[in-house]
Amino acid sequence: MDHGTWSVLTHLFPKADIPVIQLSIDKTKPAEFHFNLAKQLASLRKKGVLIVGSGNIVHNLRLVDFANLDKDNYGFDWAFEAREKINNWIINNDLKSLIEYEKQSLAVNKAIPTPDYYLPLLYILGLKENSENISFFNDKLVAGSLIMTSLIIS
Repeated sequence: MDHGTWSVLTHLFPKADIPVIQLSIDKTKPAEFHFNLAKQLASLRKKGVLIVGSGNIVHNLRLVDFANLDKDNYGFDWAFEAREKINNWIINNDLKSLIEYEKQSLAVNKAIPTPDYYLPLLYILGLKENSENISFFNDKLVAGSLIMTSLIIS
């Protein structure tokens, strides 16, 4: 299992008593491909399958400020800007901006230097039905250039 799977599920299911299937993400495919694939997987939710997307909305390891790792909600200006933009797109259901993240501001591009940590967000948003709500938790910046903003669809 990839660390993005077991590191999350160990907290949710500490007894490891549920079956798990991990899907690989083909980062060579465009973002819209991943969003549309999630739409096809949405029927699994109706069958009781829990689908977890694990990644980071802001994830630039090259710019991590290890000296300030313990500071609460510490981030670079561009990271705060990217978080605000992306969170607003999520709240406003602006799927076009979320899918076309590479065409957005310099801040968003710094926040998402590679797609592998961002694409799980598109899967989760692709699973969401129009009647469902999104809530945020764990929305604080860490070490300047990381944020593990989490969403719950209900």
